[in-house]
Amino acid sequence: MKLTRWLIAGVVVLSSLSLAPAVGHAQSANLAGADGLGDPYFPQDGNGGYDVGHYEVTLGYDPAGHQLTGSTRIDAHATQPLTAFNLDFAGPPVSAVRVNNMPAGFVRQDPHELVVTPALPLLPGLPFTVTVEYAGIAADTAGEGWTYAPTGGAFAAGQPHSAATWYPLNDSPRDKATFTLHATVPAEWEVMSGGARVRDEVRDGFRTVSWEQRHPVIGYLTTVAIDKFEYLEQRRANGTPLLSAFAPGAEDLRAHEQRLPEVLDFTESLYGPYPFDNAGGIYLSAPLPFSLETQTRPVYADWADLNTVVHEVAHQWWGDSVSVYSWSDICLNECLASYTADYLWPERTEGVDVDAEYRDTIRKMMDKPKFWAVPLQDPGPEKMFTSVYYRGPLFLHALRKQLGDAVFFGALREFVTAHAYGHSSMPEFRAFMQSKSPIDLTGFFDAWLHGTTPPPEQYLYPGDLRG
Repeated sequence: MKLTRWLIAGVVVLSSLSLAPAVGHAQSANLAGADGLGDPYFPQDGNGGYDVGHYEVTLGYDPAGHQLTGSTRIDAHATQPLTAFNLDFAGPPVSAVRVNNMPAGFVRQDPHELVVTPALPLLPGLPFTVTVEYAGIAADTAGEGWTYAPTGGAFAAGQPHSAATWYPLNDSPRDKATFTLHATVPAEWEVMSGGARVRDEVRDGFRTVSWEQRHPVIGYLTTVAIDKFEYLEQRRANGTPLLSAFAPGAEDLRAHEQRLPEVLDFTESLYGPYPFDNAGGIYLSAPLPFSLETQTRPVYADWADLNTVVHEVAHQWWGDSVSVYSWSDICLNECLASYTADYLWPERTEGVDVDAEYRDTIRKMMDKPKFWAVPLQDPGPEKMFTSVYYRGPLFLHALRKQLGDAVFFGALREFVTAHAYGHSSMPEFRAFMQSKSPIDLTGFFDAWLHGTTPPPEQYLYPGDLRG
């Protein structure tokens, strides 16, 4: 996620986004799946007792009345005996739930739990299906999920809790799954999402569009956008299709997206082959405080610039293909994307002296305690989107100088390849980078990742950073 410049300025002085952790509660029945997966920041996110393999979401949406009709089928397998299990859902009223095509009991609990009781217990290791039917007004979350567009359409975007506002799921980065979307809207509207567009059909005054994510994806990285888009179709030299869309009022951002093939080639030169088979962007005319790395096709706010495009494209490797295991690992996403856009792109494409830029930043911020107050590793749920943006690039540049370019860039490429389509954590990243150095980096990592004051001079200026 790339924050708007005014928001970054705010978080530098710690007027950060407010993200309160959910309060969990244990279900008493031994054969009921847990109502959360124990994320340290959001313990009720996700659900225990099963793993999801695929979502098939079928939506109908009327922009005039904000009416959303949905049917979501979930293919999963049980990891324990289950007499009940939970889904995460905060969307419109639920009318029916079926498990293995049999009617199931259900009840909704705050803040986002849909508790399902199947007619017959589910056995561990066996597959099962859940189908949830729902309909009603899709409430405007104003950038925390389903959101009304200024142009009259709607879109879904937000981190970390956007998906549950428009379809039920196991809402945890620890449970990736493939994803199919079918959306029907009045014929004059268009529908964008991630992955491959496999259907676009108009019949009897309605348009139905289908999209397929063929690689596993986390809930917040899925999206749907309904608007009167104009399109830009491009193709990389290797044949990868690029489809981008621009809402009314966002046409001026087209020039940034025309450079997408160049940005993909650049990022691929750093981290290895692009991990997906489609790419593009969804450009909104909405003044969101963020742009978001929705998988294969990021969602861009009306203030997005080329730096934003580079940032969100870097996330396709760091955040989308390799995802965090817990939200306390957020630096794995944002530190890498920010370093790519703020340091590596200017250095490699514009000839910027990033060593000088690093030294200048350190000099300016050395005596500003608030700049150093939030640790990069485990910043806390209310400070997730603060220091990872402005201090993360400094950490990575110092690490680069500590290891040397050949080792640093080779290690990044190896790490992201080894964890492709899965998860990792900051402790794993730290251990992997240590394995590439003959020098003990314990002090370096402790100072940069856990410290809340400027690192000692030997860690601020490793290698030739002293200048």
